Order: sequence, then structure tokens, then C-alpha cells
Amino acid sequence: MVNTFERKDTTSEYVLEVRNFNAYYGEKLAVRDANVRIEKNKITAIMGPSGCGKSTLLRSMNRINDLLPEFKVQGEILFHDKNIYDPEIDVYVLRRRIGMVFQKPTPFPMSIFENIAYGLRLIGITDKKELKDRVKQALEMSALWDEVKDDLEKSALKLSGGQQQRLCIARTIAIEPEVILFDEPTSALDPVATQKIESLIEDLAEKFTIVIVTHNIGQASRISDYTVFMYRGEIIEQGPTSKLLTNPQNEITQQFLSGKIG
Repeated sequence: MVNTFERKDTTSEYVLEVRNFNAYYGEKLAVRDANVRIEKNKITAIMGPSGCGKSTLLRSMNRINDLLPEFKVQGEILFHDKNIYDPEIDVYVLRRRIGMVFQKPTPFPMSIFENIAYGLRLIGITDKKELKDRVKQALEMSALWDEVKDDLEKSALKLSGGQQQRLCIARTIAIEPEVILFDEPTSALDPVATQKIESLIEDLAEKFTIVIVTHNIGQASRISDYTVFMYRGEIIEQGPTSKLLTNPQNEITQQFLSGKIG
């Protein structure tokens, strides 16, 4: 098993690279011949109408779709020059390095503290002081510490939706991944909670590489450095967000941005 992905000190700016990638659910082709590079410590938005394959592509980046028996792939996704779909890859290690935050907040039915400590214990951290320090650090980084520091033994299920999502982000970053995948993390939240999550994601990009699926053109404009636009399973256009959203080169992209499709 390949159980390490070395963080190479090279001139390469790219952490992930998708090469000629196809994804299937049974016989249905969900992603067709995708090629994209994900730049280190930048926010890349994957955007497009419902059913275009954006979440499938995102979930393929840490092999979470492997949990579906009918899912199969062709092509490569490279993480530090190693194909994550190589049979020798340790998927558990991969998912530690490439974390994921889902559309709906998924706190465990336990205390706020244990939600974060649980994953730390799984990777072998048992010292009480270190656990406390790591939990605090994760909550601070997720902009949640000041709101919950006096209620760490409170059930996480009693938090608001926005707080639950930030807790899930804290749980993800506590084990120190290199990449964080966000699958429409604000779609179930109100505007105030959405603004907090967007601000948090911008802050996290200083330390982590971020890939976010969003259906919201405004959100992509506000927080992403690069945008990948997908339509019917294909990457239609990609590039710096400011350029793609203001001067799209493809007619399909123009139609999506103008609201004619989607």
C-alpha cells in the first residue's frame, strides 16, 4: 500500500491534477474526459447547472464515490504525482490528506469536543493536553471557538445549522489535511451563515488548498480564484474567476451566466 503522499518542495504550483478522467454510475457517464489542475493555496470553484457532474468530479478527488458499488472511473487524478486510483493507494490515508465537507452539516451525535477529538484519536492522538490544544486550534480556525468555548460538552446537534457546518469544517481541519473539498457547503444556510462560511473559506485558503462546488455564481465571484464550468458532464471552460465570469469564451458558459440555462 502507498501510505504517504510527500509534500514535495518543487516549483509545481499544482496539488491535484485531473487527467482524461471519466466517471460512471453503472453505464451512465457522469463526467467525460475531464482535465483540470488545482493550484496550491487557491480556491477553485466548480460550477454548473444541476446534474452536470460537478459533485461527481469533486467526490472523485478523494474517492468518496468508491462507497457506491456501481461507480467506476477511467483516467487519472494525480495528488503529488501519484494516481489516487492506483490499486496500491491507501484510501484511508488519502482521505486524511484530502478532507471533505458536505452540503448538509453532519455532526456526530456527541459533544462538540468529542466531534473533533474523535478523528484525532483515530489518527493516534491520545494525550489529553494535545487533544485539548488541537480541538481549540481547530475551533479557532473555523471561527467557532468564541461561540462554543464554554459549552464544549454540549451536544453538537443543538448548534444552529451554520454552527454545525463550521463544526464540520473544524472536524476536517483538525487532522491537518492538505486539500479541503466543499460540496455546496452553504446551500442549506441563511445569508448570514453563508457569509460566515464564505469568509472562513477565504481565510482557510492561506493554509489549505480549497475546491468548492457551488451553484451560486455570486459565491464563485466572491471567494474563488479560479472557476471550472461544467455542462452535461464536460468541462466547458476554466480559468481565473474574474476573467471567466466577466468575459466567457464559450456560448454555453455565456448562456449559463445570463440565466438562459441552469
